Order: sequence, then C-alpha cells, then structure tokens
Amino acid sequence: MVNINTVYQRVLTIANKEQRGYITPAEFNVLANQAQMDIFEQYFYDLNQFDRIGSINETIYSDTVDILQEKIDHFEKFRDDVTMASGGVGTLPDYYRMGALYHLKNGNYREIENVSQNQLHLYINSPLTAPTVTRPIYVRTSGNTQTLRERSIQVYPTSITSAVTCNYIARPATARWGFTIVNDKALYNANSAYTTHFELHESEETDLVVKILALAGVLIKDQLVAAYGAQEDAKNEQSEKR
Repeated sequence: MVNINTVYQRVLTIANKEQRGYITPAEFNVLANQAQMDIFEQYFYDLNQFDRIGSINETIYSDTVDILQEKIDHFEKFRDDVTMASGGVGTLPDYYRMGALYHLKNGNYREIENVSQNQLHLYINSPLTAPTVTRPIYVRTSGNTQTLRERSIQVYPTSITSAVTCNYIARPATARWGFTIVNDKALYNANSAYTTHFELHESEETDLVVKILALAGVLIKDQLVAAYGAQEDAKNEQSEKR
C-alpha cells in the first residue's frame, strides 16, 4: 500500500516549487487513478517480456519476474463465487483479468473450459466434445446492460446453476485523497470514509509521484513539470529493466 497523502504532498511540493500551479484534490484524484492504472497494466506486459527472456538472476530478492509476480499477487482472488441463475446463466465478479472457472461437484473442483461463440456449435454437437457435468464449458455473452457486458457467461450443460467459482486478477481500488474543509481550505482527513490509499506495492511510491507530475504538468500547462515527470518516469523504467 502507498499512502495517498504522502504522494499528494510530494506532487504539490514539486509542482509548486516555483508557484507553477495548484492541483486541487479533485484533479489529483483523477490523475492519481490514471497513474495507478498505468503502472498496474504495465506489470503484465513486463511480466510477459521477462518471462520470455528468462531469468539470469538467481537471487530471489532481485529477480525481475519474482518482483513483478509479488506485485500482482496482491490482486489475485481465488475461488470467488460466480453468481449463477437458471439455465446456466452466470455473472462474473468485477475483474481486470479472468483466470480459470471451476464447478464444485461431489467435493471435486472441475475446470470449466472457455470456448468461443464460433466453437460452441461444434462442441455441443460433437459426441466427443459435448459438455457434461464432469467436462463443462462456458462462453462469454453480451449481457443485458453495459455493466454486465464483459461479465456475463453461459455455462454448459445448462443444469449447472450453482457451485461455480473463479480465479481472477482484481482491479486496484479507486484511490481518493479524503479531506475536510476548514476555513475554505481542504485539509487531509485520514479518518474520512472517502480516503482510500493506493493498493499498489509500496515500492511504487516514486513512480506514482513522477507519473502524476507528468499528467499534472499538462493540466496546469507547465511544460517543465510535465517534462520533469516524463524524464523521471523514463529513467525509472530504464533502471527497472536493466
């Protein structure tokens, strides 16, 4: 976890060093979540890249793949319930990346294979691949609302209407700098129900600051702040990938 107020104060200090401009709490919260998601999404691209290259460092504390996996592990959820309805219709939890689905039957978890809509007809109509309770499949469906569009599934056989779970990577919680107004001034309130710290690994504090600065420089129309943030971000990224 990274303290939201620590990041905000560092961003303000650098941005206001020469009275370049003020970043309001509302503006900061928007920029903070953009920066958090940029860092979070990069984990998966970097993990794929270093996984293909292979590790040459046998020290676990400095192995890039291990470090990235540790940062992702915090967001992994295992065997969360999938909301099921009649006819094998299901709704997945809100997720960033979906892993495997399972059906619990007689004390055993059986993986539910994901197939495409184009393949579904072939699976159902072939005696060799027709879905059964011991060999179930599922397809993603469009859902009936925008919210459910990416989360609706159809499980086959349709008799499966319960005991379905899934593994997935959750999204980071929306970071918020909570405050109380005192004499027309916003003061940080750590006890506010609105306050939410960054869920990223604590090692990401510096990266968060420089990414937010790069975005803030555009917001307050200060090229020096934007350039500083971009340069520091590039420097950190280069250092991490050596």
